[in-house]
Amino acid sequence: MNLNDRISDQVNRVPRSGIRDFFELVIGRDDVISLGVGEPDYAAPWHIREAAIYSLEKGMTSYTSNLGLLSLRQEISKYVEKQFGVEYDPETEVLITVGVSEALDLACRAILNPGDEVIYHEPCYVSYSPSVIMAYGQAVPVATAAEDGFALKAGTLSEVLTPKSKALMLNFPTNPTGGTLSRADVQEISEFAVENDLLVLTDEIYSELLYDGETHYSVAAEPGMRERTILFHGFSKAFAMTGFRLGYACGPPPLIEAMMKIHQYSMLCAPITSQMAALEALRNGEPAMKKMRDSYAMRRRTLLDGFEEIGVPCPEPKGAFYAFPDVSGTGLSSKEFATRLLEEKNVAAVPGDAFGPSGEGHLRCCYATALEKLRIALEKMGELVTDIGKEGS
Repeated sequence: MNLNDRISDQVNRVPRSGIRDFFELVIGRDDVISLGVGEPDYAAPWHIREAAIYSLEKGMTSYTSNLGLLSLRQEISKYVEKQFGVEYDPETEVLITVGVSEALDLACRAILNPGDEVIYHEPCYVSYSPSVIMAYGQAVPVATAAEDGFALKAGTLSEVLTPKSKALMLNFPTNPTGGTLSRADVQEISEFAVENDLLVLTDEIYSELLYDGETHYSVAAEPGMRERTILFHGFSKAFAMTGFRLGYACGPPPLIEAMMKIHQYSMLCAPITSQMAALEALRNGEPAMKKMRDSYAMRRRTLLDGFEEIGVPCPEPKGAFYAFPDVSGTGLSSKEFATRLLEEKNVAAVPGDAFGPSGEGHLRCCYATALEKLRIALEKMGELVTDIGKEGS
């Protein structure tokens, strides 16, 4: 029996993650400075961890409602109204999931029929296109440009619109570029969605991490958008809770109900320990979140100043905790530069083409990394740029 012949065609269509493939090379190497994995270098604040521990000590080890703890959904409803300007009914319009990744998967499976098209912007997080494909949809990319700060422009969407277009997928602030949307961008994209009767899936997991007075605008808050939008958010980035694996989706009752049906047969519910920790994060986590954000802002400035000093152009990221410098001037591809940076200088960053063809020529550098390590990484990258320049002379 050839087991490769028994694998689903949909799974065979999906490539391995370019992030994980590259970082298989890093595992076990203590000498490497990593700018690669997209998670805070902080542990979750103690009061959040303590809430998880206390819930276990109290014997809270049961299932919850498929939708999640009502007390947590109520806090999420309050938080989302404050953060995004949209009100959701915690009884019927909020679903707790195992990370935003599950929420995205559930939404795709809930809305897509074979052949339905989902428009999304690149460079983008590696799971968006595969999530659409594994739900039997067609993923349709639209490139964003460095000169626009990697913002999505509504005018580009009409170029790929077809009668099969069913949904638009957004992620702002963006992983891997740190790109954001202006109010005008959000309004124009929303008008496009309404005019063309598109559903919108919007991943706003980095919305708290903005710099230099930048303001986050959610498409869900625009006229005509609440009834066609599923908003994804979670606890991994702003609250440094990656290992708790907890996210949530907010949307109209028919869409949340459809997602819940899949969720109840696959995950059943998110872990109650994580839900109790998230409850504490929403109630008391803002001071620690702001402190972490301020530290990212300092690291971001260090990284941008360093890139300028070594002659590597980098569009200024306005959100998240990633920079996306342009290394094409070295004459190397993204993968070639990243490989040499790792092998010769012991610094790991993700090749830009892992996030789609429009990411070629760039690296994703995560600055949720200790300041001293960032400075060393910049020094090593500068050495590599110099080395490459000497080779070409």
